[in-house]
Amino acid sequence: MERRLKTGIAGAGVFGGHHARKHAASPRIDLAGVFDPDSSRAAALAAETGARAVDNYDSLLAGVDAVAIAAPAGAHFGMARRALEAGRHVYVEKPLALSLAEADALIALAEARGLALQVGHQERFVLAAMGLPRGDRLPLAMEFGRSGPATGRGEDVAVTLDLMIHDLDLARLFGFARPLKIDACGGYDETVATLTFDGGKTASFVASRRSDVRQRLMKAVYDDGEIEIDFLNRTILNRTGAMLAANDFAGGPAALADPLGASVEAFAAAALDGKRAVIDGKAGRGALEWALMIEEALEASGYSRKFA
Repeated sequence: MERRLKTGIAGAGVFGGHHARKHAASPRIDLAGVFDPDSSRAAALAAETGARAVDNYDSLLAGVDAVAIAAPAGAHFGMARRALEAGRHVYVEKPLALSLAEADALIALAEARGLALQVGHQERFVLAAMGLPRGDRLPLAMEFGRSGPATGRGEDVAVTLDLMIHDLDLARLFGFARPLKIDACGGYDETVATLTFDGGKTASFVASRRSDVRQRLMKAVYDDGEIEIDFLNRTILNRTGAMLAANDFAGGPAALADPLGASVEAFAAAALDGKRAVIDGKAGRGALEWALMIEEALEASGYSRKFA
């Protein structure tokens, strides 16, 4: 019989619920437990997914091989460190941590213990299913837009670390190196940034959690045309010579329809088969580094990084 991964979910909020359902449906995972400081919320999610609600984090760790951390960002480092120290594989939602020193500590600990450490930048799986990024060249420019109304989630950190960090990860995936210049403006809940790279290439980002319009957009501009992706409406517009798998998400690889499910299966493979985590701690650190650089640029410009 194929070995299965015994997992726990730390955090029973909206995204913890998404994780729990993917773990419960996985052919390679046994969802064993759910922990949340709100015991009634943990109990409800556990009952829905056939798991057991536990009343503290240490009890969760004691009964699993791996944990998915979907707690507020400020708790990511402490919970991930405790899990790795206990010998558990870790899937942690973004951001990996809140400082580079914390990120480095988690990476070193995972490497020393031979444990999988994966970060929740799921849209990488969407791009991979489309055959992106192109292997033949870097974009001349990229544009990203990620916005929506307030939800109450993720607001323990600035929007740069909550929403924009997804798109920073995607820009890094396309091969952009460390930016030479950062221009940024905005506040705690809305930020606009343009990063300039070697050769004059640019990547521009808009992130808001106070917008009436929900959007998740990406454009990559090449010397032979443009590729546009609407992650919400699930469409692809390709005006380049590169071939993509589909013009929309329908009928394509499973990762197009379910990137979180694909990321959970990749995590199981990393933990059970010793495969390299698709979005490992170093990738999470890279996106965090750029987010913190943007935060520093905002602070230097005098923009408030606190709650309004």
